Amino acid sequence: MLPAAYQVPAALILLLGGAVSCFYGYRLFRIVLAIFGFVIGALIWSSFLPMSSGTWTILAVALVGGLLGAGVLFAAYFVGVALVGAGLGAMAANLMFTATGQDPHYLVVVLMTLLGAAAAMYLQRYFIIVGTAFGGAWTLIVGAAALFGDRTALAAAAANDVWVAYPLNPAPGRGWVKLAWIVLGLIGATVQLGWTGGERGRVVRRKKKS
Repeated sequence: MLPAAYQVPAALILLLGGAVSCFYGYRLFRIVLAIFGFVIGALIWSSFLPMSSGTWTILAVALVGGLLGAGVLFAAYFVGVALVGAGLGAMAANLMFTATGQDPHYLVVVLMTLLGAAAAMYLQRYFIIVGTAFGGAWTLIVGAAALFGDRTALAAAAANDVWVAYPLNPAPGRGWVKLAWIVLGLIGATVQLGWTGGERGRVVRRKKKS
């Protein structure tokens, strides 16, 4: 929960953080973790404050929570990798069932989450690239929509409920948003794989002994 006057700066943080994640997620993975850790920590801590709290109190609590969140995720590299895989697994489960018009059973979501986390620990490079590209693309869209006055996205940029910070539909009634997310995510993944992704991940061909 942030004061209304700080919604635009919050939207800018989402926009810039999403851009860094989308196009430089693998190379700057620890920084990306710190950015999202700061956002999540600030939202969680500030959500405990009553609406009557003063502006400076809210900002101080959000800053402390953000720094703690950033520090935890920055230090917990492998936890971050596992979370990326878990998130992709959960997203895959939801997409599969959405195509049939049904909600996924929670056991299916749990299973896909565990499989995604396990696979991410082995295929680190590729899971990080795909996860940061699509996660960053969605965050970038939320931040951009908030800057242009979308009400749902503005609520995401400065929400009383921490879970509104990453809305699944930042622009209700605008079907092109999801298409833009897919296209932007694919562009981000391509850029990372081709240019900014750095060296190969853990899955490499073993060199033959001479």
